[in-house]
Amino acid sequence: MDWLTIALLLLFGLAFLVVEIIFIPGTTVVGLVGFGLLAVGIWFSYRDYGSATGHILLSASAVLVGALVYIGLRPRNLDKMALTQQHHGHVLDVRQADVAPGAVGRTLSALRPAGTALFADDRREVTTRGEFVDADSEVLVIGIEHNRIVVRQTA
Repeated sequence: MDWLTIALLLLFGLAFLVVEIIFIPGTTVVGLVGFGLLAVGIWFSYRDYGSATGHILLSASAVLVGALVYIGLRPRNLDKMALTQQHHGHVLDVRQADVAPGAVGRTLSALRPAGTALFADDRREVTTRGEFVDADSEVLVIGIEHNRIVVRQTA
């Protein structure tokens, strides 16, 4: 095999490994193709040019791949693909409701039987036991059932 073909196999193998390790880590297919091209190029060099040339190319390829892995696994490069920020947000969980039974609020919409009520500047979705309540009426929280705030109209 011509030395140019072997050089191109090694060059493309290293290029595929660069793409795998640095630019798109985790795809595996590109890395396997690069490793295969390197292995074929080294095998051809052993076969056609003898063990001395094969050893030189094998050593050079191992050093270059080791350097690529070192560069690709540096923390600065890992930050591009790793989750480094924590999200401290939360959702409103009615099981730990800030609206306790006995709280009084005012409806913002008509409850037919569900709607929206305002409790101390907090809008909450509420429901009744089946009765209809007009908008802008005062309601009392009678309980929290599963994920619902149950209210009734105050007298």
